[in-house]
Amino acid sequence: MVSIYDRQRTGKLIFIVVSIIAVIIFVIISNNLVKQLAQQERERMNIWAKSTERLATADVNSDFEFLLQIISQNNSIPVLLTDSAFNILESRNFSMPDKADNGKFVFADLSEKNRDYLLGRLRKAAGTASLHSLSQSNPHFIEVEAFGGSHQYIYYEDSILLRQLSLFPYIQIVVMIILAVIIYVAVLYTKRAEQNRVWAGLSKETAHQLGTPISSLMAWTQYLESSGTDPSVVSEIDKDVHRLSTIAQRFSKIGSRPELQLEYLNETVSGALLYMRSRVSGKVEINLDLSADDSPVMMSASLFEWVMENLTKNAVDAMDGAGKITITTGTERDKAFIEVKDTGKGIARKNFKNVFNPGFTTKKRGWGLGLTLVKRIIEDYHRGRIFVKESELGKGTTFRIELPLAG
Repeated sequence: MVSIYDRQRTGKLIFIVVSIIAVIIFVIISNNLVKQLAQQERERMNIWAKSTERLATADVNSDFEFLLQIISQNNSIPVLLTDSAFNILESRNFSMPDKADNGKFVFADLSEKNRDYLLGRLRKAAGTASLHSLSQSNPHFIEVEAFGGSHQYIYYEDSILLRQLSLFPYIQIVVMIILAVIIYVAVLYTKRAEQNRVWAGLSKETAHQLGTPISSLMAWTQYLESSGTDPSVVSEIDKDVHRLSTIAQRFSKIGSRPELQLEYLNETVSGALLYMRSRVSGKVEINLDLSADDSPVMMSASLFEWVMENLTKNAVDAMDGAGKITITTGTERDKAFIEVKDTGKGIARKNFKNVFNPGFTTKKRGWGLGLTLVKRIIEDYHRGRIFVKESELGKGTTFRIELPLAG
């Protein structure tokens, strides 16, 4: 059974690794597409710059209409045309704060607010460097020759489309993660609901099936008592018959919300161990280390006794019928706790959570349902918590239960 959970853990690890690889590949491909689009925009801007340069140095034989057509076709890439002194001459495709200037290209025709805005964008991009040095090192600055041998500079930014595409892979990854979480939660909820129905049906059917033989055994104990059988024998049989009746009642409560009553922890723990003490090996030493103040807790006493019996049985099995069990109670802040410590085989750290999974067992004969039932009773019915506090292979294990204190 342990190998099942080892395979599940390996499967989850493989799934995570494959998912991460797929995401990395997706991001790399998307980034390459963005880089290709950015390269195309740079090439378009170089053509635009060449056209601007040709237009600035054109003579009467130049094809002005063709050059103007190339320049006017740029309706998506934000562009500034400046002189060598950082004076902006023209602007295109910037989203201006003052919308009244939309459609205006000449810098001098813009409002003061928009001029300040464009100057701020240019200064931020250029920093303290000169335009000439930027045209050599920064692809977003292009130097062009103007009329009379002077030089002008073109500064451009990525288009809105390119900026959106550069964010798209990461937005899609976030959406994929959110969808994966939603699907995982939905599947987990459905699985738990199905498990709850199976648990409830199995438990109630078990209680129903136990009812008839228990009634018959009760009648037989009465017959044995009336026929002169040794009273001590009849008494022990009667205890076990009543024990079976208690177990049937416990099973009948699984699947329905039990009625919680005010109980005292030390008293309930001590009562749960009375039955177990006489039915475990004499080589097993059970020690109680109860707190001085008995803690009031809202609980179902019969179900909690079942928890303690299951933990004690598991401890005895882990020690192969010989060793020491120490049960400690106490309070911390607003919680009462019970710790069950044994000197058995111990649990590997990787299985601290797996021990509560249905079907997990290290025993050759076992269903692996005891600790699953314990967890369900503590967490679902008593709003508490149970976990492996510590364990070391070959030295033993400590289980800890935490329950909220009553009012």
